[in-house]
Amino acid sequence: MALIKHLFADQPLIALFITIALGYFVGKLKVGSFVLGGIAGTLLVGVVIGQLGVNIDPGIKTIFFALFIYAVGFQGGPQFFHALNLRSLNELVSAFVVCFTGLLCVLGAAWMFGLDRGMAAGLAAGGLTQSAILGTAGDAIAKLGLSAELTKTMQTNVAVGYAVCYIFGSLGPIIMVTWFLPMVMKWDIRKEAVELAKNLSGGRAELEPGQFEAVKEIVTRVYQVTGDRKAIGQTTLELDKQFSDAAVEGIYRGGKSIDLDDNTVIQRGDAIAITGKLSAVQASNAVLGDEIVAPAGFSAIEESREIILTNRRLSGREIGEIHDHVNIETRHGVFLTAVKRMGRDLPLLNKLQLKTGDELHFTGSPTDLDRVQSKIGYKITAAAATDFVFFGIGMVVGMLFGMVAFKIWGVPISIGSGGGCLLSGLLFGWLRSVHPRFAALPIGASTFLRDFGLAVFVGVVGIGAGPDALTAIQHSGLTLLFLGVGVTLIPQIVAFFFSYYVLRIKNPIEALACVAGGRSANPAFAALLAKAGNATPVVSFTVTYAVANVFLTLWGPVIVGMVTKNAGP
Repeated sequence: MALIKHLFADQPLIALFITIALGYFVGKLKVGSFVLGGIAGTLLVGVVIGQLGVNIDPGIKTIFFALFIYAVGFQGGPQFFHALNLRSLNELVSAFVVCFTGLLCVLGAAWMFGLDRGMAAGLAAGGLTQSAILGTAGDAIAKLGLSAELTKTMQTNVAVGYAVCYIFGSLGPIIMVTWFLPMVMKWDIRKEAVELAKNLSGGRAELEPGQFEAVKEIVTRVYQVTGDRKAIGQTTLELDKQFSDAAVEGIYRGGKSIDLDDNTVIQRGDAIAITGKLSAVQASNAVLGDEIVAPAGFSAIEESREIILTNRRLSGREIGEIHDHVNIETRHGVFLTAVKRMGRDLPLLNKLQLKTGDELHFTGSPTDLDRVQSKIGYKITAAAATDFVFFGIGMVVGMLFGMVAFKIWGVPISIGSGGGCLLSGLLFGWLRSVHPRFAALPIGASTFLRDFGLAVFVGVVGIGAGPDALTAIQHSGLTLLFLGVGVTLIPQIVAFFFSYYVLRIKNPIEALACVAGGRSANPAFAALLAKAGNATPVVSFTVTYAVANVFLTLWGPVIVGMVTKNAGP
């Protein structure tokens, strides 16, 4: 043990990376269907390793939290600003009701049970499972002008409150959206999800990692033009107009594949590759001829391309509407195969409304995809490099935002560098979605900043809190645990019935998804998806999740400002 203490004292970063590694290992362990998660695991392991008296420069914590929160804002920016419209008004209000009720519960618990600022903020972070509050509340506490010892004590209390309340904070929403609320309302989640998918003209099951859908909606078949088929003498574009949801993608003539354009004329004996929806492809044999095995050497090159939607004229419109109103000259040979929003697969349904920032997956020839790309947005691979000019500017703007102080009901509030970088990330993420030539931060890079930034921050918090954490848990642990149960459950119950009876969000899947999203509760969302068996909850969840992430993160400095009690001696 003495050797380990000496090693950690000489090189504290070793302790930090051991904390992260062990924390994520503990976070992957399953108890039934419950998984603690890497962040909570890292905090708990950090508290244990912190008992050895490891000292890590607090500047590391500040830097990595700023990177984490900026990446969160950047990824959620397009969806957050799109949620601020009349179409999503009910879901926006539902998310705010969850967040605001959670704030009121935390403030009420703090005043009734005499919690200090740090413990109250930790109660919010754990009970509402919003890890970012650890940083925004810690920033706010540091700016109170208190002694270094008192500041450290209250920042430790934030971590303690989070650790004590987090486990039920994760379990509570799962219980609410998959059992309690459906039981009270007498809903069958799977049946309701199937019915919603049917109403939206489709739906598909959620797949586990490594699984894929073997039945393809978009297929390629080869047909031989024989006899006096109608296709003879027609151009490829004329055929595409007849097929509508299928297109000519290759022609094999005279023992080789020929170059293809819209004016290529079909001849007797051609072997033609048709790509499109299965029903349309199968129907083409009446025009072309019998299906055959592709001749040796026949090649029809196609591409899978991911395009970010930035065209505001398409935002808010349904997939089916766009398909029906875009002329065949524009859309022929291009097939939409998937839609993602904030990294989550959406149900590919005719009535799905697209939003700016959505990731659209297309299949088609490179030429056809090039034709439609400029009318939709920009290719993800076009942003393969981070724009460090705008990244640096964004971080500076965030720090400047964090220096702004204001008052709520006479109480001085400063959102700190964490809240400032969140707002800056939202702004620059939105800027990127509407002006794709600026502020590039690829999804892989932003995801790494988000996940690694939070892991480092929480690891440092846990290690720093270690020496005092056990004492605080012994003093307030049981009280915090029960208060955390209240903070977890009450906002969900209030928001659900408010949304159902006042906001008229009557569809069971949408109502439950709003509860999970308003709590930014990823475990509950995963459980709801498993129960639903398809992706129908995703749309409502992403809107409320984007809004909740912002408000819950900002509650950190609000709680520190409105709770006036400091930690006792």
